[in-house]
Amino acid sequence: MSTTSSNRFTPAFNHTTLVILAAALVLSAAMGIRQTFGLFIGPFSFDRGLPVTLIAFAIALHNLVWGFAQPFAGAAADRYGSAPVVAFGATTFAAGLGLAAATPSGPLLIVGMGLLVGMGLLVGIGVSCTTFGVVLPAVGRVASPEKRSMAMGLVSAGGSVGQVLMVPLVQGIRLHAGIATSLFVLAFVMLMVAPLGIVLDRRAPVGVPQHEAPAAPLRDTLAQAARHRGYRLLTLGFFTCGFQLAFIATHLPGYLSLCHMPIGLGATALALIGLFNMVGSWGCGWLGGRFRQHYVLGWLYLIRSATIGAFFVLPKSAVTVVLFAAVMGLTWLGTVPLTSGLVAKVFGTRHLGSLFGVCFLSHQIGSFLGAWLGGVVFDLTGSYSLLWQATVASGLIAALLHFPIDDTALPTPALRSEPASA
Repeated sequence: MSTTSSNRFTPAFNHTTLVILAAALVLSAAMGIRQTFGLFIGPFSFDRGLPVTLIAFAIALHNLVWGFAQPFAGAAADRYGSAPVVAFGATTFAAGLGLAAATPSGPLLIVGMGLLVGMGLLVGIGVSCTTFGVVLPAVGRVASPEKRSMAMGLVSAGGSVGQVLMVPLVQGIRLHAGIATSLFVLAFVMLMVAPLGIVLDRRAPVGVPQHEAPAAPLRDTLAQAARHRGYRLLTLGFFTCGFQLAFIATHLPGYLSLCHMPIGLGATALALIGLFNMVGSWGCGWLGGRFRQHYVLGWLYLIRSATIGAFFVLPKSAVTVVLFAAVMGLTWLGTVPLTSGLVAKVFGTRHLGSLFGVCFLSHQIGSFLGAWLGGVVFDLTGSYSLLWQATVASGLIAALLHFPIDDTALPTPALRSEPASA
């Protein structure tokens, strides 16, 4: 009997593992590449005569485009599968990087528009189709409810491999071969992961039980979510995550240069964030499977804000930078498996891509403001102090928003006789 039981569950295990691996590779490429953008601010400014504000705006724009495109990318993946969405997104992502690389030095308008369309618009659309809102729902649908948070945490942790590898790779290529070559290499990497969406669409083996009842139409589910107080609080709190991470990822290398830190320490810090995020994302997924996810989120935001505040006020040294990068890495993308897992717990997985996409829009509005305002404030004041203080304050507010969330699972709207309660 034990042999039969083992044979029964081995195919499901293999299928789930394969989906997790493919999702981690797609996410690793997309997130690893966008994590390198902060390394291009100085070179673009010096080599092509662009103001820091414009470069920061282009990077911020891709975050905003990503946010607005994410609900549509998630809905498309829910309806048509991940394969065409990932393939389209990876190709568009690569085209944006190629356009930014191929735009020659010249008039400010031409160079600026090439950067905005390439690294802003096209990259933003590409990222929306190759990251959380598309790959995590695919994982959530093949994982059992009790293992879902852990599976999403593993994917997020695997996605950090790209950040660990891409940052030093791009730094080395850029120093030896220039901006254009490094961007073309990144474009090639994105094209390599385009076929992996096929793996995300693999059907579960016959006999694997469905984890939940058929869902209601998307319109009814979105209406139910809009009435749910917990979903609104979760969406508002996710703004802070985007604001904090985009500001740090985009402007930390420049801030360390202002503090007279060694050249290359910024790239090292970003790589360390990615390295420790592998542990942090897995750990947050593990915690989300054992404790109420909104409580874990609240404590995560408190720890992150305390870390940012301490780093801002303490004297800067290689030790404090490394410690800051390590703690930030442990809390970096842990919000994603917790947030998506919480949405799946309350509303189910059938429309998870769409519901997470709407929630993620708030995250990306925060990302846009974090990246862009960092450049604006620096150009106006010559300092990043106001933004460091804002990241601390926003984290405290986010923690207060998450603790009172009601995470009770809701029946589908079609089965309800009254509106969803808060």
